[in-house]
Amino acid sequence: MMEPGGGELLASGAGPGGMFEPVRLGPLTLRNPIIKCATNEGLSREGLVTDTLISWHRRFAEGGVGLTTLAYCAVEPEGRTFGHQLWMRPQMQRGLAAFCDVMHAAGAAVGLQLGHAGWFASPAVIKQRPIGPSRQFSMVGQSVSKAMTPADFGRVRDRFAEAVVLAADAGVDGVEIHLGHGYLLSQFLSPYNNRRKDAYGGSLENRARFPLEVLRAVRDAAPPGLAIWAKLNMVDGFQGGFELADAVQVARWIERDGSVDALQLTGGHTTKTPMFLMRGDVPLRDLIKYEKNPVRRVGMRVVAPRIIQEYPFEEAFFLPEARQFLAELSTPLMLLGGVTKRSTIESALREGFQFVAMGRALLRQPDLVARMMAGETEESPCIPCNRCVAEMEDQGTRCVFRPGLSVQFPDAHGAPIR
Repeated sequence: MMEPGGGELLASGAGPGGMFEPVRLGPLTLRNPIIKCATNEGLSREGLVTDTLISWHRRFAEGGVGLTTLAYCAVEPEGRTFGHQLWMRPQMQRGLAAFCDVMHAAGAAVGLQLGHAGWFASPAVIKQRPIGPSRQFSMVGQSVSKAMTPADFGRVRDRFAEAVVLAADAGVDGVEIHLGHGYLLSQFLSPYNNRRKDAYGGSLENRARFPLEVLRAVRDAAPPGLAIWAKLNMVDGFQGGFELADAVQVARWIERDGSVDALQLTGGHTTKTPMFLMRGDVPLRDLIKYEKNPVRRVGMRVVAPRIIQEYPFEEAFFLPEARQFLAELSTPLMLLGGVTKRSTIESALREGFQFVAMGRALLRQPDLVARMMAGETEESPCIPCNRCVAEMEDQGTRCVFRPGLSVQFPDAHGAPIR
């Protein structure tokens, strides 16, 4: 595992004012506590890493982040939502190794987000009905999921464990296990999705059983030098979904198990409250324009204006909920959600968060960390228009106000690295 950066190492976290100091993430040392969070890039092809995807992330590594997170990588092909989405298998290792080499050369560590879409995987992509905690209709997938069987539980646990080993062998420094945003492990936690009557449903303890099993399987399979963290929903953002008090209890159980080195705290449900996890404007016109499925495009025109709620943007909008975890846990925490200012980062570190994760602010200004370090800027010029996500499966995720930052390539994605 790499140890980028230098200087005096800290035992845990960056400490007061330590925005640019090295920090430990489990067995890994990062040059600073700023993390480029996982944001689906839309730049993979055939489920493999491309040179374009590497170039896209290299900007953040060269721009000063401590770690950049490659997203979203399904642990099996049945866990995908898009046809070209990354999915973990031996054929991916060459491209993933090339990705790691470039980021390491730029001084940043590499994180890989691993997950499974479960209930809202696309039947058109996976060529079968998706699996989930329960039998349930998905508006996104336009299908009814199958309730997972004991064989499904065993297979998915194994796929997560196998994916971690493959990632480590390719040179990845840490893995993020997705327990948020309504993906499969989050679906088990949410009473909205989990309607089972067996040992994996009903009470919070039962609903948390499978996610905890997966995290333990990941920890058992991971080599000693690999960092592991979970992206955990604090709230789903709607009545009948996963609530804050339950999330704190699940975090306590995760800490008890010792299965992760940190928790990245998030919220929102992709199929129910998609803008809750982003806040700001709803770029509905752009989303409809770039939707390739004609049936879904018509549905979006009719239904989306009535069901997609807009949430006002506030700086560090998840901070009030995240503080509840800070008060209850000793596990290192990553603050996520609407962080754009240097003062917010420094305040969060002083308060006790060990890491700060950023997304849209870095899309607008990939070298934001370096600029802050040099004293050239105090905040990102990003405005929460959210148009950066509308084109991700067409031209890749990009800031529409910085067209010069778009990665150029002949076929709009680049050839897969085999």
